[in-house]
Amino acid sequence: MLVANLILVGPMGAGKSTIGRLLAKEVRYLFKDSDKEIEQRTGADIPWIFDVEGEQGFREREQAMIAELCAEDGLVLATGGGVVMRPENRQAIRQGGRVIYLHTSVEQQLERTSRDRNRPLLRTANPGRVLTELMAIRDPLYREVADIIIETDERPPRLVVQEILAQLQSLPPR
Repeated sequence: MLVANLILVGPMGAGKSTIGRLLAKEVRYLFKDSDKEIEQRTGADIPWIFDVEGEQGFREREQAMIAELCAEDGLVLATGGGVVMRPENRQAIRQGGRVIYLHTSVEQQLERTSRDRNRPLLRTANPGRVLTELMAIRDPLYREVADIIIETDERPPRLVVQEILAQLQSLPPR
């Protein structure tokens, strides 16, 4: 690969971690998940950080982690769904490597996240409405930072990885 990092963005349930691991193996890069890195360093899970520090506290930690990880080389980085909300993160991501937006429908997100208790923003009576609202705000930001947009609905992760690799080959150097 000719780029510093491959950075995956997209909503929760898009497959960033699953696809990221497979992609990293394929290109022989190290895989890192920014949320998991935060959890390991703090010794606390994301829902606990949200409960104690609020979303603002979590976003501060996330911004520091994104800046650090995007400065490395040879990573496939899976980011959290809300990473694009801060301009500083969008800038770090764009400068950190090639950005791949894994797009998925709200219906697919609901299906993939329905049993996951590690999603603080979905602790609500109507997670579908929350996901729809988040997508309306975040989709334009994902598109703004993306070099490549890949649809993941109903697609096997290995097929998505092959499409990412094919599209990376056709990108002009930057």
